[in-house]
Amino acid sequence: MKLARPDVFHPRIVLAGCPALPEGDGDDAGLQAALRHRGLHASWLPWDDPATLSADLVILRATWDYTERLDEFLSWTRAVRHLVNPARIVEWNTDKRYLGDLRRAGVPVVPTQYFAVRERVQVPDGEVVVKPAVGAGSAGAQRFVDASQALAHAAALQEAGRAVLVQPYDPRIADGETALVFFGGQESHAFTKGPMLPPAGQSPVFEETGTYAEESLSPADPDDEVWDVGRRAIEAVIERFDIEPEDLLYARVDVIGGPRDPRLLELELVEPGLGFRQLDQSVREDAERRFAVGVEKALQRFGLGPLSHRGL
Repeated sequence: MKLARPDVFHPRIVLAGCPALPEGDGDDAGLQAALRHRGLHASWLPWDDPATLSADLVILRATWDYTERLDEFLSWTRAVRHLVNPARIVEWNTDKRYLGDLRRAGVPVVPTQYFAVRERVQVPDGEVVVKPAVGAGSAGAQRFVDASQALAHAAALQEAGRAVLVQPYDPRIADGETALVFFGGQESHAFTKGPMLPPAGQSPVFEETGTYAEESLSPADPDDEVWDVGRRAIEAVIERFDIEPEDLLYARVDVIGGPRDPRLLELELVEPGLGFRQLDQSVREDAERRFAVGVEKALQRFGLGPLSHRGL
């Protein structure tokens, strides 16, 4: 019987979900096999499971309830031993105020007004989208053509202690968003997210756990002008936090519009769905492999490689 080498360190890796979806929505189903292929073993746990605090590496994947437990979640991100993406970037990215930072860095962003909890909200003429500044899965986001109704929704969010974003409704969203996926700061693949917000006066339809709005996804092959928006967003983050591209294990940049005036709608660095299921098998397996390679490199950066504990 062949015994495992006693001098090889096997890091404890956790893929973090949430209590409602402890193993995500199935899109990441191939990641454990991709990691095993590189000699790495990962298990799924809800992010608030105490066992995550003893893991060597925690990878955020489906922590989709963090918006309702933000302070607790951010405290947890700082408490785990090693987190990807890094905790300070996660904290910045949980509040959509980051859109202003990206705009000031020269990234073409959908026009956005930010209003703090006690700040008077102003609504421009025409159809608008009002959403909480801290939110995920379209929870709390609605379209309005009536300014008084938009202001009432914003007031309700503020009364609940939530800052507000107001954006002009861009009709190009009817064609969906292009989700650009990056691994290690390098472009990987893309997919299309159908429009999630229904017409004004209606609320999104959520999946059965109520965690996120139902999505219609399909493959995509974006123009280079669209990819360029994603590249500029990634470059802005790298410069802002003075990190290496590899420090971003994953990123998703959601863009509306085609080659003419594409605009960033959201930059997802916390727990984005990565659209693996939208890829052909060979392309999917290659993307999952690149994700696993990124995890392997992260372990090496943290001193958690296979021989890191030799002699201890």
